[in-house]
Formats: sequence, structure tokens, C-alpha cells
Amino acid sequence: MNKEYELIDQLFDELFPITRSITGEGVRKTISILKKYIPLEMFSVKTGTKVFDWEIPKEWVIREAWIKDEEGNEIVNMKNHNLHVLNYSIPVNKKMSLEELKPFIHTIPHLPEAIPYVTSYYKERWGFCMSYNQFKSLKQGIYHVFIDSELKNGELNYAHAILPGKSDKEILISTYICHPSMANNELSGPLVAAFLYNRLKKWKERNFTYRFVFVPETIGSIAYLHRFGEHLRKHVYSGFVLTCLGGKNYPLSFKRSRNKNAPINKIVDYLMSTGEMDIVVRPFTPINGSDERQYCSPGFNLPIGQFARMVYGQYDGYHNSLDTKEVMTIEKIVDSIDEIERILKIQEWNGYYVNVNPFGEVKLDKHGLYPDMNTPLNRDASTNFKRDQRKQLNVILTLLNYSDGEHSLLDIAEISGYCFHDFVDMIQLLKRKGLLEGPYYEKRSLSV
Repeated sequence: MNKEYELIDQLFDELFPITRSITGEGVRKTISILKKYIPLEMFSVKTGTKVFDWEIPKEWVIREAWIKDEEGNEIVNMKNHNLHVLNYSIPVNKKMSLEELKPFIHTIPHLPEAIPYVTSYYKERWGFCMSYNQFKSLKQGIYHVFIDSELKNGELNYAHAILPGKSDKEILISTYICHPSMANNELSGPLVAAFLYNRLKKWKERNFTYRFVFVPETIGSIAYLHRFGEHLRKHVYSGFVLTCLGGKNYPLSFKRSRNKNAPINKIVDYLMSTGEMDIVVRPFTPINGSDERQYCSPGFNLPIGQFARMVYGQYDGYHNSLDTKEVMTIEKIVDSIDEIERILKIQEWNGYYVNVNPFGEVKLDKHGLYPDMNTPLNRDASTNFKRDQRKQLNVILTLLNYSDGEHSLLDIAEISGYCFHDFVDMIQLLKRKGLLEGPYYEKRSLSV
């Protein structure tokens, strides 16, 4: 167990018990805890603010919620599990018969041990959630229901952290922080995002600027786009939403961007076609999913996809109390960080390169790059490229020939049949020799 694993595990335990919703103290507390791991800047949007076709709702305050039978025995209490109260419940304090109470109790009959997660953000109502087995065990009688809550004028909060790079072209990485006490469907995204930030912070150099966004789902991303949307339209090169990234025996899953030219789509297609990574690809759809639906709405059409693993709706714990750390696993969070970091490294290298001497072949021996008959190809001591000398030469020749500002590195890999990573050390070597320029992230003309 390494230090990163221990820190992820520790952060999970800090965040899991918090009663979160789309507004309120739970979101602010979540951001405050995350700030110990990633330097987030928090923003607020007041209740009633118009954000495109939406309006920021009142802030929900929840203090207490329980049901007791006529002997005063406690049936449920949100202190025992915060899913027991319908999220955004209005206050109630009354006694009622079991038959009167039943319409206000939510269960999942096909998962009789699970407490469901139920919300009512935009219509005032109250309710409780319990396992179906507990519901079936309720006896006839009078029950006291009590919810001490408040809907007040307040604010919606979200946060971001910007990790600068050489370019003002940005990679947008977004996740949500509004679900209470669920592991895979809530905490896997923020956990991966926070520790991915710290991985990228350690890179010696970054070509892109990385924007990490933490929002309440849907209304939060809409509010974020309302404030930063025009900036994102100008600067976002690529990106993705992070959700449901835990789960044993589940491969990484990618939902394509609506924007067909999204670089992230092409990278995943390449990894799938070569078998370099095991990724399940899903088509873009606005019907279900997460905040990629907002970033990919037609007015923005940002090049944003989505990464998941144990995908929403495809496992028993989705939106209920069966979604636990044991089901999610910290090991799979670390795997997700590893795999997404690898994809981001490919994205960093996958630009357009320009051969500085494009007229005829470069005289390689002049630059110490042509192998003699008996010794390996000369190379700088810093490179770890240990291929057969003929293959090294072939990679160099291929790279120089197709570095015309018109072919991306993935294009070159697909044309040549060489692995993408075969080129990376040679790019570094050729750049040090002054023979290659790039990467550029738009096509370029050769110098004449």
C-alpha cells in the first residue's frame, strides 16, 4: 500500500458521511476538504439567478429527519444513513396512519436490502427512504414523521483549479460533488480528479493548461458554463467528465463526445484499434449520462467525452445504499488514475510535428543518427529507447517524412503500424538535434 493509496482512502473516509445536495453546507464542506488535496477556488451563485433556461434554486438546509412508531420506537433516522430522507425534503411534523404514510416512503422492491437515493430539487415535497424489507415489516398503527429542514435564499457553490502549461489551450476535467454517501456514483469522480491533478502537477512540463472543475451535477455545470462558457469555447482543446470510476472487474469505459472532431475521441479509437488499452466505447447520447450533456449542448458543443468504469444504471448499487467503498474499491480508483494519466500523456504528444529540413532526406550520419554495421544507433544517454537498431532508423525515417504539419502523431502511428510510444523517445531526440519542431495542436505549413 503506497502513500497515494493511503491518501485516497483517507479522503474517501472524510467525504463519505457528508449529507450533500446540489446546494448547501454539504457542498461547501466537501470543497473545503478537497482543498487540502487540490488548490480549489470556490465560487457562489445566488438563489434566483438565471443561468440560461434554468434558475438557481433555494438552498436546502437539513437538520434532522426521523420516523417513530406510536410507542416512540425509532423506525428510521437520517443520522444513521443520510439516504433515509428524500433529498430536498420540505419540513414536516405530523402523526399519520401507516396507510397515509406509505405514499411518502420510497423503496426498491427488486433490491430489498437497499435504501434508495431519491431527490426532488425543483418541486416541493417531503419523503423518506428505506429498504423494502423494512417497509414490509411496518405494522399498522400511528407514526410520527418529522423533518426539520428549510428552503432559503442562499447560493449554489462550485469550484475549480487551474494547472498552467506552456499553452493557453485547455484540457477540461470535470466531476460532480452533490450525491450523499455513495461511493462509485459520487466519490470516485472527485477522488480521481484530485489525485490526477497531483500526478499532472509532478510532470516536468505540460503543453496544455488543465482546468479541473468540481460542480453539483447538471445545475452546477450549467451555472459554470454561464460564467465561463465563452472562455471555454475559445480555449478548450479537449476534455472529459469523470464519473463511476470504481468497480472490480470492470474495464475503463468511454462515452464519446458529441463533437466528432474531439481529440479525445480519436485517442480512444486508436487505443481500441491497437489493443493498447481495454476500453469499452459508448456512443454520445443526451438521454442519460452526466455533465458531458451540458458541455456538449449544441450552443457549446465542446470536445468533451466521459470516462467511467462501473457505469451508472449497470450495477445494483446505482443510486442506493449498496454503493459502498467495498464495491467501488480504492484499487480501481488508482487504476483509473493510471489509465487516464496515460491517455493524457498521449494527448500531450499527439500534435503536429514539422521537419525542419523537409527537402530530401535528412543526412542522418551528419547528426549522429545513422547506425554503422556493428554498433547500436547513437543516442543521447537520457533516452531509454532500446529497440533494434534497424527499427530505430525506420521510426526516425517515418517520423521525419510524415512530420509535414499535416499528419498528427496518431496519424503517423496508424499509417506506419508502429506503436505511438515508439515515436516518443525519437521525437525528443530529434528535437534536441534541432531537426524537428512541435507538437503543435493545429495543422501548420512547412517552412519554405
